Amino acid sequence: MTDHVNNKTTTNGHIQDKLVQDSITHNQNITAQVKARQNTATSVINNDFTHVEDLPIGTPQGQQTTMPNANTENHAQNSTVNDAAQTNTQATKQTLFNQRDDINNPHTSDTDGHEETHFGYKTVNKAEKQARVADVFTSVAKKYDIMNDLMSFGIHRLWKRYAISLSGVRAGQHVLDIAGGTGDLAKVFSREVGRNGKVVLSDINAAMLEVGRERLINAGCNNVDFVLANAETLAPFDDNSFDLLTISFGLRNVTDKDAALKSMYRVLKPGGRLLILEFSKPIFEPLSKAYDLYSFTALPMMGKLVANDSESYKYLAESIRMHPDQQTLKQMMEQAGFENCDYHNLTAGIVAVHRGFKA
Repeated sequence: MTDHVNNKTTTNGHIQDKLVQDSITHNQNITAQVKARQNTATSVINNDFTHVEDLPIGTPQGQQTTMPNANTENHAQNSTVNDAAQTNTQATKQTLFNQRDDINNPHTSDTDGHEETHFGYKTVNKAEKQARVADVFTSVAKKYDIMNDLMSFGIHRLWKRYAISLSGVRAGQHVLDIAGGTGDLAKVFSREVGRNGKVVLSDINAAMLEVGRERLINAGCNNVDFVLANAETLAPFDDNSFDLLTISFGLRNVTDKDAALKSMYRVLKPGGRLLILEFSKPIFEPLSKAYDLYSFTALPMMGKLVANDSESYKYLAESIRMHPDQQTLKQMMEQAGFENCDYHNLTAGIVAVHRGFKA
């Protein structure tokens, strides 16, 4: 009887030891899997897409960054040109702009010849403007948010909040924020569209997009894609893709604004709306004069002190003066096909929100 009890106790001991060992092994396997997933996630989050050629190409997925459609002829041609220019840059160590920001430029010496446009108050060839604008925003990207707060005394946040109030954005919708930069609007839209919606933060400038990408990922916005795209062509996007398009303080930097508006109309779904938040023309003459004095003295000075770049902020002030006034931009939207267009002046017309719908 005693031997039977002892044998039973020994058997139970073996079973318990086996269960403990199995549990330890199982936990070790789970821990290894978790660590592997963490390492994979960390490598994705830490990818700072230093070079455009390193970016994945294909259908955008959450928190992924993509290039414009590499199958277009223009892109292929410009890639060759940019690669050659990048080689020359490495050899001479002299460049005016970051070559990776001059993406899918539809304006070349072959297509536009010596046709000219404005770069601030300067006159330049159309083929040059995109690169010059890229140089400006690559220079100011890291200080962009703090400079916006300083230049507008924080009022830019109220302007953006008002624009969002006109968006009519709803859960489940698809939103494209063009020239979205550091992602102020995209961050709000990410929350509004929810898990069943999608937001694309798009910018032509890789340095700006990099800042926005880091900011939104840190904020937990996991329904946002990040796409390098030219506003004039919006080449990565299909027709009738988005319920809402927004462009905030970016349209004035586009070389061909009419082409950009037509591209926005193309990718917008029927019934969708476009919102343009942009500097405009003050409607109160005394304010206009004070605004000019502030823009051409204080802004470059702040740019020099904070961002060590006065020239870029001088360009920004000049570009505002060269931008179409409220009524002209409304007419341009109508010519591109938008209906029921209107605009709302903010801060006495220093800024305006234009709105239009696709039938």
